[in-house]
Formats: sequence, structure tokens, C-alpha cells
Amino acid sequence: MQEGDLVIGRDSELRDMTRTLLSTGASARTLLVVGAPGTGKTTLLEQARRAATEEGAHVLRLRCHDGESAPGAEALADGVHAVLARFHDRRSPVRVGAVRRIRLQSTGQDGELALLSVLSEILTDAAARIPFAVVVDDVDRMPHPTASALGLLLRVFRPAGVPMVMAGRPVRPTADGASPLTAAADRLLQLPPLRPADIEALVVRRLGRPVEPALVTAVLAALGPMAGTPAAVLSVLDALDERGDLLELDGHVCLTEPERALRLTTDTTELSRLCWPGSPPDSDGLDAAAAVARSVEHAEVRLDDLLRLKPGGPRRAGLVDRAVTSLVRDGTLTVDKDGRIAFAVPALAAALRTLPTHHDVSTLHALITRSLTDRLGAETAGSCYPRLAEHVATAGAELDDALAVDLLLAAARADARSDWPRSVRAYASALRRLPPYDHRTPQVLRESAELSLRHADHTGALALGEPLLAHLTAAPAGTRDRGSLDFVAEVWALAALHEHRSPHLDAVRDPVPSIAELAELAGPFGLDPTPPRARRETHRASAAEPRKGSGPLPSGPELRLLAAAAGSHDGLSTALRTLPPDADGTPDLDRLRNAAVHADLAGALAAVLGDRYTGAGNSTAAWYHAMVRDYLDGDWDQALVSARRIEARGRTRGTTAGAAQPARALAAEIHCTRGELDLARFWIELIPEAVSHPLVAWARLGVRYWSGQREEALATALRDVRRAREQGLHAGTEKVLLRYMSFALVAGLPQAMPQALDELEALHAVVGSPTTREAVLIGRGLVHGDAESALAALRSVRERGDAYLGLLCCLCLMEIGDESGPWLAEASRIAQSLGIGRATRTTLGHMTRRRTFGLPRTRPARDGFGLEDVRLATMVSEGATNRQIAARLAWSEKTVERRLSGLFRRTGCRSRVELAAAWLDGSLARRVPVPDGTPARAGGPVPGPGRARRP
Repeated sequence: MQEGDLVIGRDSELRDMTRTLLSTGASARTLLVVGAPGTGKTTLLEQARRAATEEGAHVLRLRCHDGESAPGAEALADGVHAVLARFHDRRSPVRVGAVRRIRLQSTGQDGELALLSVLSEILTDAAARIPFAVVVDDVDRMPHPTASALGLLLRVFRPAGVPMVMAGRPVRPTADGASPLTAAADRLLQLPPLRPADIEALVVRRLGRPVEPALVTAVLAALGPMAGTPAAVLSVLDALDERGDLLELDGHVCLTEPERALRLTTDTTELSRLCWPGSPPDSDGLDAAAAVARSVEHAEVRLDDLLRLKPGGPRRAGLVDRAVTSLVRDGTLTVDKDGRIAFAVPALAAALRTLPTHHDVSTLHALITRSLTDRLGAETAGSCYPRLAEHVATAGAELDDALAVDLLLAAARADARSDWPRSVRAYASALRRLPPYDHRTPQVLRESAELSLRHADHTGALALGEPLLAHLTAAPAGTRDRGSLDFVAEVWALAALHEHRSPHLDAVRDPVPSIAELAELAGPFGLDPTPPRARRETHRASAAEPRKGSGPLPSGPELRLLAAAAGSHDGLSTALRTLPPDADGTPDLDRLRNAAVHADLAGALAAVLGDRYTGAGNSTAAWYHAMVRDYLDGDWDQALVSARRIEARGRTRGTTAGAAQPARALAAEIHCTRGELDLARFWIELIPEAVSHPLVAWARLGVRYWSGQREEALATALRDVRRAREQGLHAGTEKVLLRYMSFALVAGLPQAMPQALDELEALHAVVGSPTTREAVLIGRGLVHGDAESALAALRSVRERGDAYLGLLCCLCLMEIGDESGPWLAEASRIAQSLGIGRATRTTLGHMTRRRTFGLPRTRPARDGFGLEDVRLATMVSEGATNRQIAARLAWSEKTVERRLSGLFRRTGCRSRVELAAAWLDGSLARRVPVPDGTPARAGGPVPGPGRARRP
């Protein structure tokens, strides 16, 4: 909760405590602050003490917990004596002597009252001479006699002028009612749990960097009812840091550990303090709690399971049963209406699982299973109690394989509709126990693959690769179920693509040739660092056979259509003609082409399969599809969140997600466009040099150009385009060529622009997609000054949805159109919404200044821009009129005119268009404004670059 001298989420409580400590004299009050363990009471008390001290108050700490005197008034007198020792005036000996005399003379109840009366008098006397306040921490740790004495002092002998703030855990009421300190306090202040926003701020402060929202969400979920406890949050963060489960990307901290593995500290003392504040368990109690945590980790344990074991059950089960009873009693375990047992705080369960235990957990699960199978049989027990499958998996070798497989298969089939994730796990457990050569293996593989495909569980489908390969290796060729194995292999390969991995499994490709068709998709969608030429040779050698049928899986013709989406128009038309006449629905070719341009596999599959597509689930492809959508919509911050999630997912232990090269390229492009070159280089350097996808080439061109490698970047760009064409990858090369043309314009290489336009037109003749058409129209607008072409491109881009390309269209219209103002306003709006950085603003500024206005004049000045100048320039760049500016700033129109004139005079800008252009490219902030009243130089403006002429 604390970092330095600041607290989070406790502003009002801090004010109340500080105000109480400052209320000396007649307004002195007593405040009791209570909160659960780890809520930050001590931190808040110390901060309030510092704040009051800074205001000039004397704040003294009273400790009467651990003195040598007997608990009660004697211990309280020792604490008061230590407080008064801080005062050095002529009355100090008198006060000390009075306390000593009364302690020697008084005995019993009357003596205690006399002692409290004297303590009150000397505290009052000291406060009258030097006003002071008192703080008392950990009042819950006070022995009851001492707490009663302090409460009696405050209620009956209240020292006049001495404010007091006490802090501690909630104290249980006594037999007489409220606790003595609660009854004595003027006010009770209870610390509530921190809000989620405060928890996020706490996480950011502890880690020292911004964090991904998924990290905060995971921490809150792992803590359950303790989510608002600062100490628990910090404990989880410390555990993550110790294990190296945090990854920094883009200056944001991401989580690389499965969310269910988040745990509290494993220090038993700290764990007991946080989770068992009342009566911490001993070593045996922690041992039993660790056994319970392991028991409920992978299996659903219910109370009736334990009850079945009680009559004559083993002692080991009885120990766990007793542990469950105590854990439920203190609230550590919860039991729902169906009797399911779970830890209230998942992070506590994860921490307990790391502790050693003497209990054999696998034996307990085997006993729970046998308690039903001995009575009902394996298949009946599995059908009636599908949750037994988890007990079988946890029991391991304690159960015979034959019994286990029968129960697992029955449970998996019974759970397929009601609880498909548990069914997938049951199938996986059965496959681990089935011998690879078993005749049932192909059918079990198929059932599991169908379930995973139906629910878009691509991680579960990808896990079928190992048992599939084992069966193909062990079973003779003549005994294989070819139909089931082909289906399973195709589901596995499709799952590999969804997890952005290339489905190259040689042992499967030979007996299942259709894998080659799916593997061929890795090239167009940037999922394979293998050079495409070698990949095609492997495909020809495998001689994949055409596959019939439809359903959730793409058929052979549909796979060829998907692969052709990145190629020529003729290839796409040929693939389209191979679709059967009775195919379900018509593929959305424009959507397919756009998906291929951005290497969006999920979007391409949805365009071809339509309603038959079961979805991308929670796969890497699903996250990348969302990233592409956010990028095109202009929500670049959210797109970067997806990129970081994809990268962290690829490094998460226990998952099968691979590195997503298209996501890295798109993240590098966003950062480069925003001018964050260090971050852009970080992302682009994660991509192996062997990856030559056009999307990667496009991002590399931008990063290298703005990193100062201009000649190399431009020279390499055309080579990459030609190489991609040789490899049959056309989709996306128009982005590289269009970028090459815009860089040539900025770099002052007009001779290179017609060459790039020729390349674009040749590409469009081969591809003929909406994106190549848009690129050609923009290129013609820039090279030939064709405003109609640029307008047509803008209309197409707006309909398709691509914020950044729309910005380029607006700038092209500024370059060649007759009226630059409206296009500049729209370009400014888009650029600001995208967070355009200095590098791109420089490009845009060069393009805008090519229009008709000259380079801005700079003059010596003394004053800087004020806030009103910034607001005015911003609204002008957005295209606002004087009347609109006056309404928004609550000025008169005359005031707007006067301030605009002064801004023009001080910056050297001669018009609203020139002012907006300077604001857009960032040069306005670097100009030194001219003081009001300074005359302009003679000679007029400096001429800028000439405007491109129409042929």
C-alpha cells in the first residue's frame, strides 16, 4: 500500500486521522481505526503521524504491549512514563515522582483507579504546557487487562487536550458488550477494501511501470475476497517477481504465468498472518491444509465424497476430513449448495500446494473413485458421476488402467454437452492411459477432436498431436482407421494454425497427405519462418490428395481458395471455380483479400466458411483478429494491448501458443508511426530475418527508414516486393509500394515515384483486389495530381475501414486538391486520434507544405506558448470556425480574431491552413514566437518546395 510517503486509496481516512491528531486543546478527540490484516493500518497511521508532524504537531507513540510489568494499569503506566520521558521541563521530576508514589501506595481495584487518575492528571498537565497527540498501534495485541485499563482511562479519566489515534484489527466484544477500546473511542473508523482502480494504482506503483489490464484482473481473481487487501496484492506481486513470471513489453508489465498459478507468499509466518489472523495453524494444521489444497486442485471434491469414506474409512482420509471441517469453520474453505469444496482465496490454495505434506493425495482420490466403482461398476459410475474423471486423473497409478479408461470414456461422453471442458480433460486422461496400438484409440481421438473443434478449443485440439503421432507410429498401416485419423490430423493442423504455429509434423504428413494443404496456409499468413520455396517443394513431394466434404473443417477446394487469397487474381478465380456447385454459401472475396493482406487467419476462415466456422475461441488467431480490427478502426492503444497479450501468451508456461510474427510486425508499425522508434525496433527485431511476409517487409521499411537507414530501406523495399512475388505472395505488397512512394516524396526523389506507381499498376493487374485498387488510386493522385482518383480511394477506404490509409488519402487530397482546409482538418483529427508521433508528423508536414504555402518564418522571441495558444492552435487544426471556437472557449468572436492575429504574428504563420500544418507536423511547438509588437521582416515569406504539376 505504501511507496515512499504516499498511500493509495485512503485519502479520506488519512485526512480524518491527521485532523484528529491536530485536534489538541478543548477539541481533542479519540479515534479508533480498525481493519483486517494487511489493509495498511500501520502504514496509514505512520503517514498520518508524519502529516501531523509537518503541520507542527507533536505526535508521540504509546506502547504498552510488551513491557515487563503485569498487564493492566501497571503496563499502561510504563507506556505513559515512556511518553512523558520525551518532555524535558522543570515539572518532569514531579510527574515521574507522582506515578512512582501512587504505584507503591495503591493495591487492588481502588489502587488501579487511583493510578489511572494520576496518569490522566499528569498527561493533562504535560499537554497544557506542550500540546501533543498520541498514537497507539496494534491495539488488538494488547492483553485484555491493559486494553481495559486504557479504555477506562479514556472513558472515566480522559486526559484533557490529548488527542489519540489507535489502530488495530477488529476486537471481539467482551461478555459485557463492546470491547473496552471501541466503547471508549469518540469515533470508529473501519478501513474498507481498496477499490479495483486503487489496486491497479498499487500494482503500477509497486512494479514501477504501467501494467496490462489482464495482470490486474488475474491478481484480483486470484485473491477473491482478499482482492482489496493491499498486503495480499503485494504478496502476489512479490511471488510473481521472485519466479520471473513478469514480462515487460512496450514499457508495460505482462503476466507470463497461467492465471490459476498466481499465489501468495510461501513464507508460513506471513501466510498465517494474512489468512489466519485469529488462530494461526500449527505445523500439522498447515500440513493438512496443504493436502486439502492439492486434493481440490484438479478434482471436484464434495462433502458427500468424504462422508462415503467415513464408515470404516482409512485414517488418512479421516485426517483430511478433519482438516476440511476446521478450514470451513474459519472461512478458508467454502461449500456451495451442492456440497462442492473450494478455497475462498485461490492464491492461498496455490501457495499451500507448494508446501510439503505427509498426506498421500492420490490415495484419497483413488478411495473416492472406488467408493462408487465398487458399487456401480466403472461405466455406470462414469456416466452417473462424470466428475469422477478428475479423481481418476489425480489418482494416477493408484487405479488400474483398465478400470480408469472405462470410467474416463463414460464420463467424457456423459459430460460432452453439459461440461465440455471437463469432457476434453477426461478424453486427454483416457488417451494417456490407452496403449497407442489399442483399437479404441482412433475413435477416442476422433471424439475428442470433434468436441474441441465444436467449441473452438484449439489448445485442446493441439494436445492431440502427441497421442496421434504415437498411434501412427505403433499401429500397423493396415489396421488404422483412416477416416478418423485423417479427421484428427486435420483438426490438429487447423489448431496449430490458430495458435500461429506451422503444422509441420513429418510423421503425420506422409500417412495423412491433407496436412500438406493446411500447412500451405502458413506462408500466406506469415506463420512459418521457413522460406516459401522450400515449403512448396515439400508440398509437391507429399502429393496431397483432394479432400471432400464440408462441415466445420475447410474442404480441399476451400483450403486452396484460402491459400490463393495471397496470390494473383487468376489463381483466386481458378480456386473459386473448383468449389462444388452445392457449396454452402458464397465466400466473401473482398473480406478474404483484406484478411490475407493483414495475415488474419481467423478473418480469412470466417470469409470462406461463413456460418460453418466454429470460431477462433481464445486462440492466438482470435487475439490477432481483434488486433487487426482495432488497428483498422484506429484504436491503436487496444491493438497494442492485444499484441502484448499475444507475445506474453507465447511465453506462458503451460500453453502451446507460438510466436505470432504478424502481430509483432503490426505492433512495430504502430510504434513507428507514432515516432516511438526504440519500441518499434524492439518488436521488429523479434521477427527472424528469414520471415519475408509482405506485412513484415512493410513494417521493416518504415522502421529502417525512420531509423536513419533511408537508402538501404528504399533499396531493400523493391527487392522484398519482387521476392514476395516470386514466392507467390502478392497480398500486402501494395502497402510496401505505397509506403515506398510516400517516402520517395518526402526524401525528394520524384524520379522514384513513377517507378513505384508502375509497380503498383502491374501488381493491380495481377491481383485486382480492393486494396491494390486503393493503392493505385492514391499513387495516381500523388504522381499525376488526379484528385478524382484520390477521392475514389478515400471513399473505398472509408467503406472498408482503415484509419491510417484514410489519413494518407486526406493528405494526398491536400497535396493536389483545390481546397486544403477541410482535408487538413480531417487529417489532423485522424492523426490525433491515432496518437501520431514525430516521425509521421514530419512526413505529413512535408506533404502539407508542398501545397501552396511556404515554409514558416522563424524570428527571435522572448515568450513561450501559453495554454490558450495551444488550445487555439488545436481547434484551428481541427477545422473549427471562429464562432465555434468562441462558443467552446466562452470568448467573443472579436477576442478569437484578436488572439488569432496575435498568434499569426508571433509564429510567422500567414493563414489558418499554415498554422494548422505547423501544428500537425510538430514544428509549431519548436518555433520561437515573436513578442507582440515586433514588426515583421521585409522581403516576404521564404518560398517552399514547388507543387507537383499535372502532366
